[in-house]
Amino acid sequence: MSGTGTGTIPIPENVPWWKEPTKDQWYAYFAAWLGWTLDAFDFTVFLLIMLPISQYYGIPLTEVTAVFTITLIMRLAGATTSGWLADRLGRKAPLMISILWYSVCNLLAGFSPSFAFLFFFRALLGIGMGAEWPAGAALAMESWPARSRGFMSGVLQGSWGIGFALSYLAYAFLYEPFERMGHGYGWRGMLILGVLPALACVWIRFYVKEPAVWAENKKIQNDTNNQVTLPLFAIFKRKYLWNTITGCVWMAANFCVYYSIWALFATYLQKELAWTPKMVAVPGFWGNILVFFACSFWGLVSERVGRRWGLIIPCSIGLFLVPLYLMSVDPVWITCGFLLQACFVGGKDALNPAWLSERFPTEVRASAAGFVYHQGAVWGAFVAPAISYFAIERNMGFAAPMMIGTMGSLVGLIIAVFLGPETKGKVMTAELEVIRAEMPA
Repeated sequence: MSGTGTGTIPIPENVPWWKEPTKDQWYAYFAAWLGWTLDAFDFTVFLLIMLPISQYYGIPLTEVTAVFTITLIMRLAGATTSGWLADRLGRKAPLMISILWYSVCNLLAGFSPSFAFLFFFRALLGIGMGAEWPAGAALAMESWPARSRGFMSGVLQGSWGIGFALSYLAYAFLYEPFERMGHGYGWRGMLILGVLPALACVWIRFYVKEPAVWAENKKIQNDTNNQVTLPLFAIFKRKYLWNTITGCVWMAANFCVYYSIWALFATYLQKELAWTPKMVAVPGFWGNILVFFACSFWGLVSERVGRRWGLIIPCSIGLFLVPLYLMSVDPVWITCGFLLQACFVGGKDALNPAWLSERFPTEVRASAAGFVYHQGAVWGAFVAPAISYFAIERNMGFAAPMMIGTMGSLVGLIIAVFLGPETKGKVMTAELEVIRAEMPA
């Protein structure tokens, strides 16, 4: 028999996994998937227009990368607040607020009269961006059955690649028509498109319900008068401390790997190799499509070999593939090597929602996952400025710092994953685990 994820309704093993979830479970999952995909579009479109922004305002590229840095740092504030709200009040409302927040901020950034104005609203965007993940991940993973949670975790996290691919697609076909309008409309138009995700909130408001496991857990807290009022503090208690520490190192390395690969890849191709927007879009678009499939595939593999090896295997292989595209200037070789690398390193994020959710109990899950995930974003925030410093100020070019950052961070990721707990097949319950752990024997 296989549990539904809440541990309340047994399901025969011969039922196909996609028939196991209810309509409400599918709705909840799709809401999280949509929020994360649109979040990706709003954030990553900025990575494609950093060079034209620096040219428009007449400022060094390193100053523009500071916008990227502050956005990632502010994610932690948004994630911490949203995680607390999601644990105390429910997963749905913080998800809608976060989508509205980052959509409006991107719209306002598109009308920036000055670089300071742009900096301010992209910084605020980071709060909404960080707020989306803990609410969305908890909503999706708590709603989804345990039997296929690893696979659907990969599909969920891989949707970041879909959102990034959409930003490359918009850049390839809309940037130059916008640019011909003059007055910086090329990069402005890319940002203004970011208001469209706000429409998703209408659908979420009317069709998505809170996960049953959270609702039951909250009822127990109310009925027993055992409220977990400060869920974030609980993850630093002895019972969960190792899960927290290994999770934090894993996520820090994870973000450093990701932004060593993606943060300045488009800028590198534009600035050093003089690629056109459509040339840049080819590896960017197809690489992100492959990231989606890689996350889905390695998430599925984790259902067979466990959470640890589901990440260690692709990251270990990817470690040797990074030089393939960064030690060449040939467009064909760069594109092919980059796409091959995406098939393996692209799978490193497959278990972010599932494994972080499985490490912690229901009453602190959103706070824990949100903090652990987004403290990693703070470390990743310094990757772009560091790479651009060595590339420009130290005259190293972009390729060498990107390669060192990617490979070094992959080693750290593999070590942290190996030291983490194995949680494959864990059934999420409504029991008050934190309160029980604190009671005297």
